[in-house]
Amino acid sequence: MLGEMMAWIQTHQALTFWLASLSFAIFVGSIMLMPLFVALIPEDYFTDPKRHENRLRRHHPMVYFALRGLKNLLGWALVLIGLIMLVLPGQGLLTILVGLLLSDFPGKYALERRLASNPRILGAINWLRKREGHPPLQAPTSTPSDAHR
Repeated sequence: MLGEMMAWIQTHQALTFWLASLSFAIFVGSIMLMPLFVALIPEDYFTDPKRHENRLRRHHPMVYFALRGLKNLLGWALVLIGLIMLVLPGQGLLTILVGLLLSDFPGKYALERRLASNPRILGAINWLRKREGHPPLQAPTSTPSDAHR
């Protein structure tokens, strides 16, 4: 088995190099950019049982749709990169969470609140926020309506 793997690596050296380079770039990029993305989350984002008003709506409709499209593209790219980082070096779960925060889909806010109610995830987010000099996110308060979302 190991011999077959080494033979494959030998015959696909360029592909192996590019995959290793991509893995390294994603690892370094996630370490550098994740604290910045996490710092942009409003401190009270998870405390309101209803979804916050989208701050992009104050722009012209064409600008709004362009920014929303770019935000979703970046969000889903982060989700994909986070999934890759589950098997490669990097902060996979945190990257997926930030990607989900940026993306728009039905049931998103309830999922975000459920994920942020996990003490380990919220602790990791708040650790990054502290490093960037931002106050910690407030933990979501559970309401009876959360169970139905």
